[in-house]
Amino acid sequence: MTATLGPVVGANGTHFSVWAPDATQLWLCLFDAEEKETRLPMLRAGDGIWHGDAPGVGTGARYGLRAEGHYAPDAGHWFDPDKLLLDPYAPAVDRPFEHLPLLAARRGAGPDTAPFVPRGVIAEPLPPLAPAPPLFAPGGLIYELQVRSFTRLHPDVPEAQRGTIAALAHPSIIAHLKRLRVDAVELMPINAWIDERHLPPLGLRNAWGYNPVSWFALDPRLAPGGMVELRDAVTGLRAAGIGVILDMVFNHDGESDTEGPVLSLRGLNGRDYFRREEDGRLINDTGTGNSIDCNHPMVRRLILDSLRHFVTQAGVDGFRFDLAPALGRLPQGFDPAAPLLREMRADPVLADRVLIAEPWDIGPGGYCLGRFDEGWLEWNDRYRDDVRRFWRGDAGTIGTLATRLAGSSDLFAGEGTRSVNFLAAHDGFTLADLTAFADKHNEANGEDNRDGHGENFSWNNGVEGPSDDPAILAARRRDVKALLSTLFCSRGTIMLTAGDEFGRSQQGNNNAYAQDNAIGWIDWSAADAEILEHAFAMADLRERHAPLHDTAFLRPDDVEWLDEAGEPLTVAQWEDPARRILALRYRATGLTLCINGIGEPCTFHLPGIAVEVAGRSLRTVEG
Repeated sequence: MTATLGPVVGANGTHFSVWAPDATQLWLCLFDAEEKETRLPMLRAGDGIWHGDAPGVGTGARYGLRAEGHYAPDAGHWFDPDKLLLDPYAPAVDRPFEHLPLLAARRGAGPDTAPFVPRGVIAEPLPPLAPAPPLFAPGGLIYELQVRSFTRLHPDVPEAQRGTIAALAHPSIIAHLKRLRVDAVELMPINAWIDERHLPPLGLRNAWGYNPVSWFALDPRLAPGGMVELRDAVTGLRAAGIGVILDMVFNHDGESDTEGPVLSLRGLNGRDYFRREEDGRLINDTGTGNSIDCNHPMVRRLILDSLRHFVTQAGVDGFRFDLAPALGRLPQGFDPAAPLLREMRADPVLADRVLIAEPWDIGPGGYCLGRFDEGWLEWNDRYRDDVRRFWRGDAGTIGTLATRLAGSSDLFAGEGTRSVNFLAAHDGFTLADLTAFADKHNEANGEDNRDGHGENFSWNNGVEGPSDDPAILAARRRDVKALLSTLFCSRGTIMLTAGDEFGRSQQGNNNAYAQDNAIGWIDWSAADAEILEHAFAMADLRERHAPLHDTAFLRPDDVEWLDEAGEPLTVAQWEDPARRILALRYRATGLTLCINGIGEPCTFHLPGIAVEVAGRSLRTVEG
């Protein structure tokens, strides 16, 4: 099957190709400046792809699709000519999606949806970029950010650019990233998305973008300049030595469960795009209402075409995949050699790209940490939890802390670590809230605090939430600095979420996906200067010392694990549940990490030097 899907602009107009094998008729719907619609019937080929020509129509024209066919939602057929549909290959949309109940009306029970659905926009592809290897390499620092919340309140960014992708190339933003020694920014979803249906009645909206409708079109709220804006930002960041990784959501789409809207995939081929039980029910391995069938050949093609699109058009370094087991789930369970995963690595455009898995979902056998193939990096929640538990003060955690510092060889096979070490991410407490809240406080989400993770391994240092007690504030700052030090001194790739380097708070909300407001926006004016300078110092130290960003597993003769007396830790000391003091010394360089997890100062007697380490602190000594 070789037809190019989507719109292709030619000398005399535009040719459209759309896959809809079960449809009995497809129409191309063109819209003029006054929103007048012209319907052109498309012709079906034998491969289930419909074709249509629009003479004289070119770049900038707006269009949609309508599909006729059998209407039987329980069997995956949602054909309804009253539903205007977005072409899955549309390169742009003319406005954001807005969730309205009428978009989910059953056939014959609702109005024509054309006035309420964004149109696809024909955008002629940019000249393909010359192939360039990714700037990011395993062992580097990834900086996770949501474009809007990251720049919305930045004082140096011009008002017109705040909240947009263009702001990422602003000199002040780049200067900040350079001070942190960031190797790649990881952009939370920038594809066009729609709110979950329960949010509008609550006066809320999706702030993160993990509810996509398109895997090609950028969301106009983040990229009003379209692909040119993304390419320019990537170019500006690359000129500063910073790569760009896109967070992609291929496990579900924004059409949700059977009560959800009909916007694109569902209206064209709800039978094949989505996984279904034998009785026809939608499979929901994502917790969002549906699961994309990533094993169907045409779905795999759509995903691969989307990834190639962002490499050739914008020059991104790679991708992070939300709920990644969905990409490799076969009938017998997750398989790291599943067709889509194999095809990603075999594809000439994608073969050298950075691929990062969030290696879990809620489907059967969905926890897959350590199971992806060589060449994949994986988010490591075991690192997150074990390091949190150590600094919280949990007993018996010294051994797991050492394992996580050294690259988590217990989780990853091979010669080196594929761990993405992180202590906080978009999903969960911020680093500062981790030390200020023992419990989540998600009341602003309108779900009576039922949403979000219940066990966060967090602590509040004596008072839940905000405090003006100088001692409590000092303890929290001390703990945040200890957590940052641990992260920057961990072997392998590390990830820092935007704002955690200067103590940002979300008021105890550990699921701020619906907080497109002061809760979710990063307040640059409230940055804690002491924490920020500490982060800069740790970033500099990490850059100076190769053992910290090396990905090879540590060998016994690479390091010494010492007690406070400078002696090798004994088996009894390793097994002592009360022990919270240890030192890690790299033999080749003499760099030593002195970790004091108790509340009182401790003196480490290292070769030729005595080092005083404050309570609940990590201090580095450069040899």
